Amino acid sequence: MIPEKTIDHIIAQFEEGAIDYEQAVRDLGGRQPAVLSFLMADQEGALTDDERDFMLYLAVVIHRAVEAAGEEPLKASPEDVAEAEENNWAKMNQAKGRTFREQLDAFFKDTPQEDLLAFIEDSLTPDEEDKTLRVTKEGQEPMFVALKTVVDVLVQSSVF
Repeated sequence: MIPEKTIDHIIAQFEEGAIDYEQAVRDLGGRQPAVLSFLMADQEGALTDDERDFMLYLAVVIHRAVEAAGEEPLKASPEDVAEAEENNWAKMNQAKGRTFREQLDAFFKDTPQEDLLAFIEDSLTPDEEDKTLRVTKEGQEPMFVALKTVVDVLVQSSVF
């Protein structure tokens, strides 16, 4: 399991400039080309440019956190990514009609990566203190599914 403190440490390194973001994106593309290609693909217009950029940042944080925790992810194939995404959409679609947070409950059951999923959820929902939302309601589901897919293929934790 990738602990919250590892995720927080990676975020702090980005904020302090200890990790160069552009280099981190290149590293992700070099080590996981199918993952970067998936993230850069058009989500059928579901995301704004800002949301797409934010999603890429979150994916880079996830990638760095996985590596910092000593995990050695296998290079994901486009087929691995497509299968994980399909399974995540199926799970998301089964929870339709509920609030976004309620839809995510199914993803938290039996996951060894609870802290990574909580990081994604917290990033995509309004801040408790100032109630600001960095993403549109329409962008929440596709961003969560995409980032959960990244987690699945990087830590091989999905149940497909």
